Amino acid sequence: MTSGQEVTRLLAELRDGNQQARSELIALVYNELRRMAARYMRSERPGHTLQATALVHEAYLQIFKQQDVSWQNRAHFLAVAATTMRSILIDHARARSAGKRGGGQPRLSLEESLVFTEGRSEELLALDEALKQLAEFAPRESQIVELRYFGGLSVEETAEALQVSPRTVKRDWRRAQDWLYAQIKGHQE
Repeated sequence: MTSGQEVTRLLAELRDGNQQARSELIALVYNELRRMAARYMRSERPGHTLQATALVHEAYLQIFKQQDVSWQNRAHFLAVAATTMRSILIDHARARSAGKRGGGQPRLSLEESLVFTEGRSEELLALDEALKQLAEFAPRESQIVELRYFGGLSVEETAEALQVSPRTVKRDWRRAQDWLYAQIKGHQE
């Protein structure tokens, strides 16, 4: 049985009430979650109060607080983990920038705007707002950004999680990137 199949089996057992499956699941996916968290933390400012391990643990607690999650497979679990980690970092940025406003910030490309450092909390919040807007009229494109950029899933894993073709993922990914770039560029003007 592959790792993905084993994760899917454990998620099904967890959904059926087997709490032992939770321990087995975290042991199986911990390294992937740690890599995901490290990817997030590389984009954060130096000296961030959260470390990758703490981000994984906080995400784990939030994921398993949710009650009625109908886990589909490994890709779905990792997508939820990615969304949860991003949410934790957004909340942290909001708390940090409360009362601060970043007027006069230099213009950035989309790729630059996706790297968040100490003075970039406003850009992180702008991206979060843009993703929320995108989700209102193009929910699948928003999910693709979550899975691909924040979750680090491949085109194929994203397609599996969303039950669409890889070609659809590639097309929607390009469209979402273009739209987000325009939104973030507009926010900086």
